[in-house]
Amino acid sequence: MTDIPVIYFLWVSAFLFATGLTILLLKKNTIFVLMGIELILNAANLNLVAFSKNDPSMQGLYLSIFVLVVGVCEMAIALAIILQVYRNYRAIEVDQFKSEY
Repeated sequence: MTDIPVIYFLWVSAFLFATGLTILLLKKNTIFVLMGIELILNAANLNLVAFSKNDPSMQGLYLSIFVLVVGVCEMAIALAIILQVYRNYRAIEVDQFKSEY
């Protein structure tokens, strides 16, 4: 079995990051914005796992698990906030929110 070079992981990670950043900058729907943030977090996780492949202490894997947990918590809280905003404004587009303050 051959070992996959790290550069392939880095290319996939760069593609995920670029896709997430493009979604984050171009889309106005808050659900898509959250998906873009998750893609960026997954790109960072892929980098952590790729660089920890040769690390005997496996600190990159532990850090990537922590980043996954933080991402899941962020997504759950953000979806709850989006549901509350939708109840008040009847819109989930980023540019349709109006501040009352």
